Amino acid sequence: MKAFLATLATVLALAFGPAATQAAEPVAEPVAGKLVLYTSQLEPDARQTVEAFKAKNPGVEVEWVRNGTTELMNKLRAEFAAGAPQPDLLLIADAVTMESLKAEKRLTAYPQAPVAGYRPGTHDPQGFWFATKLITTGIVYNTAAPMKPASWQDLLKPEAKGTTVMPSPLYSGAAAIHMAAVKAEPSLGMAYYEALQRNGTAAAKGNGGILKDVAGGTRLYGMIVDYLPIREQLKGAPVAFVFPKEGVSAVSEPVAMLSTARNPAAARAFIDFLLSREGQQLASAQGFLPALPGIAPPAGFPDPSTITLMPYDPAKALAEDDANKRAFADLFGG
Repeated sequence: MKAFLATLATVLALAFGPAATQAAEPVAEPVAGKLVLYTSQLEPDARQTVEAFKAKNPGVEVEWVRNGTTELMNKLRAEFAAGAPQPDLLLIADAVTMESLKAEKRLTAYPQAPVAGYRPGTHDPQGFWFATKLITTGIVYNTAAPMKPASWQDLLKPEAKGTTVMPSPLYSGAAAIHMAAVKAEPSLGMAYYEALQRNGTAAAKGNGGILKDVAGGTRLYGMIVDYLPIREQLKGAPVAFVFPKEGVSAVSEPVAMLSTARNPAAARAFIDFLLSREGQQLASAQGFLPALPGIAPPAGFPDPSTITLMPYDPAKALAEDDANKRAFADLFGG
């Protein structure tokens, strides 16, 4: 009996002693089943992202559909109309589109998402969508140009008269977000677009054509998303990219879970992966600025902490989108 009591005392001491007062590390529940993802990522990046997630979550079967954001939204809205939305998760170009879905109550909040360390503005305050990278809009210039711009105001100088091109918000989502951010910047505003028009700035449909014009010398300066000229400069093209001192706008390729998700546990796990250090390192390896500060950027990019982001309100940008496009078309044509 004494031996039994001694043994019992030892067991109780181990169970309820000081060591037992320490909180145990939470163990993540394994996720499984089918996860349907609609994404506007480039196809190689989408495949790489899905495979990296599956390596961490082998019990999940991921079915993914890749297309441009406009095409995906057309498909999704047709599914809404039919009462049969398919995706659990969206990973698309911009937060303004996410705001439209949020307003329609098509998204489910995930307030427990791991956003510690992320800058304010890169995720919805209520947890409906989360930035996964930063694709900024700044200035590209031909290295033979007479001026090296450092500010958005430099595109209004005589050296840039008739030699600048920019993407149109009528065709480019990044350009629409850029216009919303410029309008919200006190030193720029709508007056900046009016001054660009007076200085002979031309509007083009997309970023690819702008890079071609500036690299070929047809134009000397342009507004453009960052990775295109940075990648081409590393290949030897006569272009350079500038992050203007006032700041840059950013498309953030946000991720969000639909309110009709059939596998919300797997959807949350996918969001967790994209926001993790590993997920952000993957974004950097794919050639994009990571949204999480402290992750090394791709070759050719500066330290992200040195880049100023021009703030904008996605909900306000959504509400003013039509008016912004009409104002742009009045200045620069359709």
